Amino acid sequence: MDNIPNVKIGIVAVSRDCFPASLAVNRRKALIKAYADKYDIVDVYECPVCIVESEIHMIQALEDIKKAGCNSLCVYLGNFGPEISETLLAKHFDGPKMFVAAAEESQNDLIQGRGDAYCGMLNASYNLKLRNTKAYIPDYPVGDADDCAAMIHEFLPIARTVIGLNKLKIISFGPRPTNFLACNAPIQKLYDLGVEIEENSELDLFEAYNNHADDERIKDVVRDMEEELGSGNKKPEILEKLAQYEITLLDWIRDHKGYREYVAIAGKCWPAFQTQFGFVPCYVNSRLTGRGIPVSCEVDIYGALSEYIGTCVSDDIVTLLDINNSVPKDMYDQSIMNIYPYEHKDTFMGFHCGNTCSKKLSDCEMKNQMIMARSLPAEVTNGTLEGDIIPGDITFYRLQSTSDNILRAYVAEGEVLPVATRSFGSIGVFAIHEMGRFYRNVLIEKSYPHHGAVAFGHYDKALFDTFKYLGVSINEIDYNHPKNLPYPSENPFS
Repeated sequence: MDNIPNVKIGIVAVSRDCFPASLAVNRRKALIKAYADKYDIVDVYECPVCIVESEIHMIQALEDIKKAGCNSLCVYLGNFGPEISETLLAKHFDGPKMFVAAAEESQNDLIQGRGDAYCGMLNASYNLKLRNTKAYIPDYPVGDADDCAAMIHEFLPIARTVIGLNKLKIISFGPRPTNFLACNAPIQKLYDLGVEIEENSELDLFEAYNNHADDERIKDVVRDMEEELGSGNKKPEILEKLAQYEITLLDWIRDHKGYREYVAIAGKCWPAFQTQFGFVPCYVNSRLTGRGIPVSCEVDIYGALSEYIGTCVSDDIVTLLDINNSVPKDMYDQSIMNIYPYEHKDTFMGFHCGNTCSKKLSDCEMKNQMIMARSLPAEVTNGTLEGDIIPGDITFYRLQSTSDNILRAYVAEGEVLPVATRSFGSIGVFAIHEMGRFYRNVLIEKSYPHHGAVAFGHYDKALFDTFKYLGVSINEIDYNHPKNLPYPSENPFS
């Protein structure tokens, strides 16, 4: 993915001056070896400076990891640790940071080999709070070299997201469609997250599109589309227009991202788009999302933001779908009941017109947008990518700002079932345990819009921790509660 950052975590060991510094240094070396044995060593950098109760050491370590190109920090308590200098390092490091602590290795070495980092982590967290410094502390932040290596590896997607958002520009085209109040986007929280936004008119985009007529690159893009679609190329007559549009968007990104490194797009895809451009943009949206450039439909700015977060967390393609329709009872009875461990209310269909990347569809065909063709000439509604979404694990999630500028989010893990949808669009049969209660007590109760982002795999833990790091209140991060855990809004007698 070219549109997300590479993460390099500088690992800095720290030592209290009344403890052997060699204990912290040797444990740091063991941590680096453990990481190299299990993961990609290019992700981390071993800082040679061990901070021993010294602000001078802190400055030396800070300069060293900056020089090494580190954009993330891990403060490693090899022993109790110097609470002042270690938290000053975190305060002055410009990027995401985490704290982990070394566990004691052996009952046979609890005199000179005892480090007390279990205790030191308490002082570190206290001082971070005093200095109003944000840092990621794992669920249980104390472990041996293998444990701490795993914690650092789990921090990678969180760090990648934080870095990405601080260098992200969301480019939007047009106001949200009429009657789509749910796609409103208070922008204050975008700026709070470090995100820039560029808002444009559909006319600006239309002018740019017309200026790309007869672009010499169109033929090459058409050939690439033909190769991707294969036998699913049911609308070959529309490919040149789609290729022209794709080039237009890519050139717009190049010319408008300014000082930002990463981009997501929120586009208005109806109602005037079809009659003026002469096609629907779904397939192009799917292709850009497949390249790590999320494109949301219906000018859903927080949908685009959510997609980008999922792209960073998963390092994979995501999609944005309507939480769309119920699963018919006969479909449930015939294809799900007693086959998969879900009740009927656990299931629903996730759908959008044709914006899901071909790599995430079991098969695909280029078609026209059936809903729009009910009221428009069919020939201007071509350009959707239809097919059933691949079965497998998914995470359904969204980050949203309320109209009064409160950030809230939800995360729910589930799966796409290998059940034929017998419908149209990019669509799948989704199953999430206790979805019925989640639908009522989170999605409805918390006034979420109808779009949810989908990451292909179980990334619930990473997304939850990411939202916490981004500053979403723990009271505003929801998930699908198990049967024995009621929601605050839930009727206890239901």
